[in-house]
Amino acid sequence: MNNNHTQHNVALLVHTCDRYRFLYDGFSYFFNQNWDFDTQCNYYFATEEVSVSLPHFANIKSGRGEWADRLRHLLQNVITEKYVIYFQEDMWLNRPVSSSFFNELFALMAHNQWQQVKLDSADIYKTHPTPYYIEGFNIGLLDNKTSGYLMSHQVTVWEKEFLIQQLHKGEHPWRNERKGTKRLKKLDPQIYHIDYFAQNGQQAINQNQVQIMRSEYHTVSGNSMLQDNVLPYIKPLQQAGVEQQAYAAQLLHHYQNQLTHDGQPKPRKEDIFKKIKNFFKR
Repeated sequence: MNNNHTQHNVALLVHTCDRYRFLYDGFSYFFNQNWDFDTQCNYYFATEEVSVSLPHFANIKSGRGEWADRLRHLLQNVITEKYVIYFQEDMWLNRPVSSSFFNELFALMAHNQWQQVKLDSADIYKTHPTPYYIEGFNIGLLDNKTSGYLMSHQVTVWEKEFLIQQLHKGEHPWRNERKGTKRLKKLDPQIYHIDYFAQNGQQAINQNQVQIMRSEYHTVSGNSMLQDNVLPYIKPLQQAGVEQQAYAAQLLHHYQNQLTHDGQPKPRKEDIFKKIKNFFKR
């Protein structure tokens, strides 16, 4: 864990669920390969009840409950920093991160009292340029009316209290993104956007300077199973140490046999009547 833990006002939070424990080692390995630990933040890996020991991270626990309730508990009762960088365990880095970029971003957020800065690129976001640049990246201002997913769980820097306000009791992640976006459209806050991470290879959308050094991550999980995005990560694990080679074999086995992250066979599709019933419960 960071020895200067109490000196920083930013928490990097990896928000996980215990059923996805299979992904923890992969996240940790590629995070350590690509993250710059001169970034001025504290590192938290949040599980529900299981205990884990990962380099650089303090393991904190939310207890069981719905997604929004677990996250709100962590933010209100455990994390004391003012700002939060939000990650999930299936977001595996594969390009280097710049500490100077993040440290300058933290300073700008504090100075300007920004509440939300999205760091992933997607064509659902429509932005307007601002005078602010960091290492060639323009900090765009989101057009809330024409953009989708104002509330999303991709990598974002949040002012903690503002994030807490977006977490309504009992919301699962999909409902939180859907209804949270509606709430934010009504509220119409200033939401900023930077093309820092090429999420799943997405192209930049802002008016950046010519030479920018983007980082990248891929989401390796979907429907509780490994997706094709995991394949480029397996080879470097196979070429690493004995533990990593064994983990690579497990990943490949899960992928080829379409196992869930807790080792179970692929769930059967819901029948049409159950889908209709669940739809009207939303």
